[in-house]
Amino acid sequence: MNHSIHSADRSTHLKIVVVALIAGIAVAALGISARNNADFSQTAQSTQVIKAGKPVAITSSGTSTVR
Repeated sequence: MNHSIHSADRSTHLKIVVVALIAGIAVAALGISARNNADFSQTAQSTQVIKAGKPVAITSSGTSTVR
């Protein structure tokens, strides 16, 4: 029984690395599976570019000012 990471032997370090790797893969798989509503049909080549129209000057907002 090793109570310190400094005094642990090679097999203990290997067990820690394996457990961390499995946990990381599980978290990544959970994150990927939670993203099931993503629409992958639109790619950068199929999307249309939306250009800005002419500038608009707003002179009044149509609301009353309360002082």
